Formats: sequence, structure tokens, C-alpha cells
Amino acid sequence: MPEPYSLFNKEDYDFQKGEVILIDKPLEWTSFDVVNKLRYQIKLKKIGHAGTLDPLASGLLILCTGKMTKRIEQFQSEEKEYEGTLVLGKTTPSIDLETDFDSETPYAHLKPEDLEQVRRQFVGEIKQKPPIYSAIKVDGERLYKKARKGKEAIIREREVNILAFELTRIALPEVDFRIVCSKGTYIRSIVSDFGKALNVGAYLARLRRTRNGDFHVRDAYQIDEFVEIVKQDGL
Repeated sequence: MPEPYSLFNKEDYDFQKGEVILIDKPLEWTSFDVVNKLRYQIKLKKIGHAGTLDPLASGLLILCTGKMTKRIEQFQSEEKEYEGTLVLGKTTPSIDLETDFDSETPYAHLKPEDLEQVRRQFVGEIKQKPPIYSAIKVDGERLYKKARKGKEAIIREREVNILAFELTRIALPEVDFRIVCSKGTYIRSIVSDFGKALNVGAYLARLRRTRNGDFHVRDAYQIDEFVEIVKQDGL
């Protein structure tokens, strides 16, 4: 496993040849915004990211430059860890705050044991449908583009593996959670299905990717900080 860019041994790094960069993606940035920022600010010829984060999600984004782009698929296939907050009793078409609320259901009757019972259904191998507001392509067009045009699409279920799903704080209607999952898992789909299983609906209010394989967000740079350091070092 390659080591990510570090302040302590930066003299050994060659970004044009190929390195791994860990960035803590800020809210409202797309993953491609981060790629483009580094491509043009640091003059990188070849760079890509290993796993999209939604604009309303923050956290660990792995970027590979030069020959290390050949390992993007490997990093994408590794398990991911997320922490976030879901809110019960309301839904949105996008399952997050990108779109307006479209339903509201009473939730006060729910007890922690009700949530725990449903939580168990989402551990192990499960089937889920990607959200209509997602970047996967159906019939050659990304789903979120279809959704914004009001088009319908047939979305097929996929099997994913949820290695851990913990409810770390319950303060209804808010529920904090931690999830460890396989490649291809949509956290918004888990949130939506969790709300449906409780018959009250739910949306995702906050999401942060904390780990990808052996890489952790605690070792990641803020993007402006990283650009400034690299410019100062002349790399």
C-alpha cells in the first residue's frame, strides 16, 4: 500500500510520476471539483479520484496521480466507513437536502428498541436500489440528470455487504450512525429503506466518509492547505 503525501518525507515525492493524495473534501464541492482544483493549481497532467462523494457529503477523498491512477480501481473496491445523521419523519426526492421535502409523517411513537430491531435488517448482505439522484448511468444518461428532467428510469437492485451499522445517538427525529460497507453501497438508499421499514420515512442530513481501506480522514489535508504546501515546496 502506498503512503499518502506527507509533510515529513515530501522530498521523496513526484506527483507527475505518480502519488496518492488524501483530501478531506469540503461540503458543496463535487469530487471532480477537487480533481480540477489540483489539476490546475498544481499543474498535474494525470489525476483522478477513487470513489465519488456527493456534494452534500464531506470526508476522505483518495486522489491518484501519474502511474498511481492504475490503482484507482483497487482503492474503489475496498471497504468504506461513514458516519452521519439521518432524520426520521420527513422525506425528499433526493433523500438528502438537495431537494425540498415531499412528505411528513409522525414519528413520536417510535422507541429506541424499534430502531434497533430495524437496524439489524441492514447488516450483512442486503439488496438496495441506487437513489434516483445518483451518478450511475441508465440508458446512457446519469440518473440525476433524468431525475432533474422529470424522467422515469428502471433502477435494478444490487447486492451490497454491510459489515457494520451502529446507531450511535438517538435524539428523535435525529439518529446518528456509523456504517462500514462494501464497494457500491449507497448510504442514502440505506437511510431511505430504514425510514420505510419504520413506516415514517427518513432523509440524510449529514454524511462524512471517515475511512477507505487503510486510509483514514484524520490523515487527509484540507484542499487549500494542500495546494499551498505543495506550491511552497515547489513540487
